Amino acid sequence: MSVAICSLMWQVAHSGPQRITYDPDGYHLVRFPYVTGEEQYDPWNMHDPAHGGDTASKFPDPRSALIWPSHEGWGVLSAMVFWQPDARAHEYRARFVRDPLNATTGYNSTATTDIQATRGGQYRTYVWQMFVHRGTPLGLKVSARGTGDTKVAVPMFLAEFKLAIHTDVVRP
Repeated sequence: MSVAICSLMWQVAHSGPQRITYDPDGYHLVRFPYVTGEEQYDPWNMHDPAHGGDTASKFPDPRSALIWPSHEGWGVLSAMVFWQPDARAHEYRARFVRDPLNATTGYNSTATTDIQATRGGQYRTYVWQMFVHRGTPLGLKVSARGTGDTKVAVPMFLAEFKLAIHTDVVRP
């Protein structure tokens, strides 16, 4: 079975802090630099700055958050997010979203996870599987919530977002 892969990584130590801003849906769209090396891998150009606009995207604009599937197929999405300690946050949420900028097929969130804060560090991994399509970008959105469901801009220091597309889906 063929698999097309895109692996993105952002680290505060390499790319600087990521300003946490909340969109109207109450989530922050995690941005990724346009680089390769270490965990960053994109031979299919699914994280190409030319996708989705008339001009090239530049990190950290919203389009730098997107993976544009190179193939139709069964997508395995995974993510990892590490947040700085912050006593104001009581829960951490994440979701994978089809077309998070509402530019092609329409915003469609899926696989929302809500986890209570632990007493230690807030280190999370997420996995979801679904059909993916060319022309419909994918994004990772996160949110930290405090008392009364208030949105808290807890700084992250690491984020990874990966897509593996199984292209040879057998049909009966």
